[in-house]
Amino acid sequence: MPSIFDALPGLEVPVAEINQRLAGLWADTAASGRPAPAAEDARATQVNFVLHFGMNATAADAVRQFEVLLKFSQRYPSRVVVLCPLHTDVPAPQMRAKIFGECFLGKSKSDKRCVEFVMLSYSRSARPFLENQVSICLSTDLPLYYWAHRFSASSRMADYQHLLGRAKRFLLDSAIAPADALTYPWPNPAATRDLVYCRLLPVRQSLGQFLSAYAPEVLVEGLEAVTVAHAAELAAEARVALGWLQERLEACGAEGDQLQFKSNSLPAEGGGSLAVNFNYARHDRFFRWRGNLATGHADFEADFGSGTTRLPAAVSLLAPESALSEAMFF
Repeated sequence: MPSIFDALPGLEVPVAEINQRLAGLWADTAASGRPAPAAEDARATQVNFVLHFGMNATAADAVRQFEVLLKFSQRYPSRVVVLCPLHTDVPAPQMRAKIFGECFLGKSKSDKRCVEFVMLSYSRSARPFLENQVSICLSTDLPLYYWAHRFSASSRMADYQHLLGRAKRFLLDSAIAPADALTYPWPNPAATRDLVYCRLLPVRQSLGQFLSAYAPEVLVEGLEAVTVAHAAELAAEARVALGWLQERLEACGAEGDQLQFKSNSLPAEGGGSLAVNFNYARHDRFFRWRGNLATGHADFEADFGSGTTRLPAAVSLLAPESALSEAMFF
């Protein structure tokens, strides 16, 4: 079974020669006739991005996330440093490096979007030198975005104080992160973004647009309970959607301590399904939304005292590369 570092594409180079070899990589790419940045633009990236794999990541998963960042960089040219920890300490060399570069043509030959990857494999004994090496690999004077993927413990991730403190945004996925990841006292809590919340953007927009047609007091009058039902694989999405609904309804005047907010798991055959129910004291008032992410179809059904409304709609989650940009820039 290959290690994460070995599974990722790229050319292995000496750690001390990373920047020199990247420049040579672009020269070779241009010589072969493939898209490459002009010499003076070779470092004209927009963001620095660190993808830090945790001990729970697998080689196959790492390759998928690499491809996500490759798609992301077609829109936002990036210098990406990928950190690949070893599970056990090894003799020298304690740190290995790979480089990878690719450019994408836009609407014209002069419109190139380029990405540079530096993969660093490090042993535990090399940990004290890691952040210095990362700093050398990053472009200067550009914002840093830090994505921790499948880390095993928040306390261990918090040890990377320099990266966490410098990052403009710290990204994690609460569906696969430790249970305390969203409440852990990170060095810069305001910079933390949950990818679950971000990929729910189309669902939040659809629900918000429908409900915004009604006055806030109409939505909360007699409201007794809000339930989000979900397929097993969407438990994190249901939890985040429920928290968002509670926040928005309280902003409309609902008294949260007098309402029930709960999530329920759907039967096994409910794969890809999410559902939202508002229950009211008056039985002739209701709000129901059903969405199936497998088919992309959803349905609204509501009656807030002025007659029943039924409306079909589309439903989806943001693509992973779009969820990254949502988490980083919005």
